[in-house]
Amino acid sequence: MTKEEALKKINQIPDPDIGISLVELGLIYDVKVAGDTIEVLMTLTTPFCPLAGTLEKQIKQKLGGRHKVQVSFTFDPPWSIDKISEAAKLKLGLLT
Repeated sequence: MTKEEALKKINQIPDPDIGISLVELGLIYDVKVAGDTIEVLMTLTTPFCPLAGTLEKQIKQKLGGRHKVQVSFTFDPPWSIDKISEAAKLKLGLLT
């Protein structure tokens, strides 16, 4: 699997609260693919988001199979509304 393929799969996972993909929300900071291992570095909109475990499980299910998936969370840099894609901002009514 390539990084681009992994991102396409993660892009299919919506944020449970607002239904916009994790990628479009800017929550995925990096994806590294090395052999049978995929490392995902992501953030959350808040450090105390109760959905962290759920999102990690969904990413592992989406990318798993024959790959070992490691999901790490970071808050450096912290998430901000600027990280949302233009398409997602339009869907959320943040652009006029």
